[in-house]
Amino acid sequence: MKKAILTIAIAVMGFTAAFAQDSTKRPRRQMPKLTAEQRAEKATSRLEKELNLTADQKKKIYAVELENAKKMETWRKAEEGARKGKMDERKAAIDKQKAKIDGILTAEQKTKMEAFRAEAKEKGDRMHKGLRHGDRKGKGPEAPNQPTKG
Repeated sequence: MKKAILTIAIAVMGFTAAFAQDSTKRPRRQMPKLTAEQRAEKATSRLEKELNLTADQKKKIYAVELENAKKMETWRKAEEGARKGKMDERKAAIDKQKAKIDGILTAEQKTKMEAFRAEAKEKGDRMHKGLRHGDRKGKGPEAPNQPTKG
């Protein structure tokens, strides 16, 4: 009888340890819900700070950013299946927006903008790489809480 109780107790402890939750993961930070106007203002102020825009350039870029933010807002509200089919349309709209903004900027500002875009792309690539589970070269994800022997 004692052996049966001991076996059950060991099994319960083993299952408890096997199914324990990993508490080291941080919860994802929720992004605030911004309107199209708020998104356009945020993007314009960031570009104004980075590129030292004139008042006229700021007004024109705000108009371009507002147009783009409204398009993106309608795309976000679309159904999931419809979203996937419109990826090419989105990419074309983004390229068109970049061309409009480049048409407004001076040569020096364009150079800064290209550097800014390259930096953002690199940051996005690093973030995307960090979100993948494990390494694609055959290594699996590392277990953060491995038991120590001793």
